[in-house]
Amino acid sequence: MSMAHLKGLFRAFNGGGVAASVTPCDDRGSELVLLMCDGKTVTGSFGSEIAARSGGQQVAKFLFHGTNGLVNCKIDNRTVAIDKGAKLYLFHEQAWLKLQEKTGEVNCLLKFSEAQLTISLDDVENNQTLSQFPYPQACCIVYADKYTCSEKEFAMDNNFAAETIKFKLVLLNPDVANNPLDHFSAEESGLHDFYFLLVLVYFIVACIYAQPIWQSIKKDGPMQSMLKVLSVGLVLQASAAITNYVHLSRYSVDGIGIPLLGSLAELCDMIAQNQMLYMLLSLCMGRTLGRMGRTQSKLLEWDSTPTSNIIAIATVITQGVLLLWEQFEDIDHHSYHAYNGMAGLLLIVLRVCLALLLTSSLYQIITLERSVLKRDFYITFAKGCILWLLCHPVFIAVSAMFAEYQRKKIIVITVILCQSVSMVILYRLFLSRSLFWEVSSLSSVTLPLTMSSGHRYHYKS
Repeated sequence: MSMAHLKGLFRAFNGGGVAASVTPCDDRGSELVLLMCDGKTVTGSFGSEIAARSGGQQVAKFLFHGTNGLVNCKIDNRTVAIDKGAKLYLFHEQAWLKLQEKTGEVNCLLKFSEAQLTISLDDVENNQTLSQFPYPQACCIVYADKYTCSEKEFAMDNNFAAETIKFKLVLLNPDVANNPLDHFSAEESGLHDFYFLLVLVYFIVACIYAQPIWQSIKKDGPMQSMLKVLSVGLVLQASAAITNYVHLSRYSVDGIGIPLLGSLAELCDMIAQNQMLYMLLSLCMGRTLGRMGRTQSKLLEWDSTPTSNIIAIATVITQGVLLLWEQFEDIDHHSYHAYNGMAGLLLIVLRVCLALLLTSSLYQIITLERSVLKRDFYITFAKGCILWLLCHPVFIAVSAMFAEYQRKKIIVITVILCQSVSMVILYRLFLSRSLFWEVSSLSSVTLPLTMSSGHRYHYKS
């Protein structure tokens, strides 16, 4: 990881700079210029040196949509900006990337003449309203001045050119009233409302089911360990939803939010992913490796073998390393859901392989089980496992059919919903009045989420 990336992390954890992303704009920049891009409220310094070295200092990237988008830039030194001929250029992202690829072939001045919009920084506060975008488009904001394309002038006036201009850049989309007040870019719009509804659902569910589930956990039953792990995983996911909602609520006001909470949400979600994976692998592999030879089988219990423990721990460590690798590879809140880069590809492969492994293990158990009720138990358990593991790879593939700015939202929302459904399936299974619960001390008409609330079955163990 480069020094600029480390600075980006430090800045994010101290609540400054960029809201939803802390990707450095240019690792080649001067140490005097600390700048973040892909943000909505960006603070930093314009520097002639980095602009000359990079053929333009990329300041931010934003997905504008609709009518009345706004670029607002405040600077601290109007005189220096005027003397330098400081300007901001707005390029469509693809056009800017192509021009950067041809840096040695395209004339520098000609490159900036192809900008879709030019904003002269000739005042302390500079506002520019954007015309209508027929569909959401990613735009790059680039800084340049008279020294950017003139090495001779930069060398002759090196002391003056070295002066930096501190700035605060705010990028806004139109809100529902068509006023430029929305800090969310097109790929993030709607996430705030989604997390609000998710937190509301978690609150209602907690009010209804928290006490009965806690009473079930306190009882000493064979499924107590699974209920504990499942409940901790649910609490972690609820915590991630709450912290994301608080971060985005603040973000909607100032375009910065609380990046520490966004990072905390990612941490909670990653711990929940690893904990659930350990539980699923331990149950399935322990059952397959340790109990296949017994004629009097029981339902899944937390009684895994040393071999299954090794497999589960090694797999969890592998997944944890890949999740952390992806976070450092693309420092962006929720980026691990998008699976970009090599780490993301390896995570997809790992999840598909695990789904196949667990399916194979459960298939062996189901085919050797004579009891119809027990087979139904294992089949339902398999559905919960497969849904948890395959929702990521499946919806990543599905999202490829949509526009790029919609993909992140689709992946984040569908993955969270599918994993929540998977948890409900497992809760219903572990707390239902099926064969297991009828012969255990945990059977009760007050248990929530029962599978057969209108019928009562009696079986002998």
